[in-house]
Amino acid sequence: MSSTEALQALIEPVLASSGVELDDLELASGVVRVTVDRPGGVDLDTISDLTYRVSALLDEHDPFPGRSYALEVSSPGLERRLRTPAQFRRAVGTPVSVRTVAGTPGDRRVQGQLEGADDGGIDVAGRRITYGEIDRAHTVFEWGPPPKPGKVGARKKSDKTEKKKVAS
Repeated sequence: MSSTEALQALIEPVLASSGVELDDLELASGVVRVTVDRPGGVDLDTISDLTYRVSALLDEHDPFPGRSYALEVSSPGLERRLRTPAQFRRAVGTPVSVRTVAGTPGDRRVQGQLEGADDGGIDVAGRRITYGEIDRAHTVFEWGPPPKPGKVGARKKSDKTEKKKVAS
């Protein structure tokens, strides 16, 4: 069992008791990064409580004897990083941005709606990309509707006033 799997088995009962699920677990450069989620999102009070509880659990079981580490507990956020097939499956139907590894045929950066995901790879913007070809991927949050065709931006108040004066 890898250290990530052992750590996951240790902390998942604590997460489940708080009504959240483990979205991602990453061990890198002395950082234990625990990303949690639940339908409707995770609030700051839950993150704070879980940080305290997971920290106490890690202190008790000392998964990295003789090594120091920093614990980060967070929600995935609006633009979620995608690394595992399960994360990609949950994101089907949402806009994503994918960067492929160097040497992969086609454009290195692909953006579009995630059309499908299975154990072998993903389908995005009409292109099949295997997990081995993905360097980085994340969901893309879109802030409201796109501007109407021909509209560059909102008119200034003075422009509206000028038109009213001319029309009178």
